[in-house]
Amino acid sequence: MSDKETQKIYAEAGLGHSLPLGTNPAVLVVDFSCGFTDPAYGAGSELSAEVEETARLLTVARSERIPVIFTTIGYEPSGADGGLWLKKFPTLAELQTGTRAEEIDPRLGARPDETVIHKKGASAFFGTNLVAILVSQGIDTVVLCGATTSGCIRATAIDLMQNGFPALVPRECVGDRAHAPHEANLIDIQAKYADVVSIDEAISYLMSVPAGRKVAV
Repeated sequence: MSDKETQKIYAEAGLGHSLPLGTNPAVLVVDFSCGFTDPAYGAGSELSAEVEETARLLTVARSERIPVIFTTIGYEPSGADGGLWLKKFPTLAELQTGTRAEEIDPRLGARPDETVIHKKGASAFFGTNLVAILVSQGIDTVVLCGATTSGCIRATAIDLMQNGFPALVPRECVGDRAHAPHEANLIDIQAKYADVVSIDEAISYLMSVPAGRKVAV
């Protein structure tokens, strides 16, 4: 079945309506750590274009005083804290706590005052305090970037929806190891969980937010 046929079926089912966006957004960058953006790691792949586009979006967010939150994955050397996921995906064990693999890709210029959430599972919400962080800052919309589209991005998009946070996913700012799962999951995310948009649309939204509603950082 082609992407166009899938989209036609979804449209006929009434899927894919746009979400109402709020006025107090945050940018959430999921797992653009060296272990995912450097192909030298078993879990890594070539995501330079996506990282660079995300850096462009972050420049705007920072200039507009919009909060930026990162996530990264790291495990103890024993791998015991990885649970079943390391049995399904053993190369994740390379992402050890305190090593370069866990560090946010330096091209994103993470700042000391920007939150970094350390997680063990796919969703940025699973086993973390992300909800508390978003609620405490009055965040009502999330711009979601990172990797991988078919894994941690999809899982996080689902949990954003389930926790009541409308989300935008700039397609240039998310990536995967292979084209087919990337595109298939963008179609599904757009249909069910978030609004997949261009980076320029996401930037326009961030710049449109009234200055008085932006969180001082």
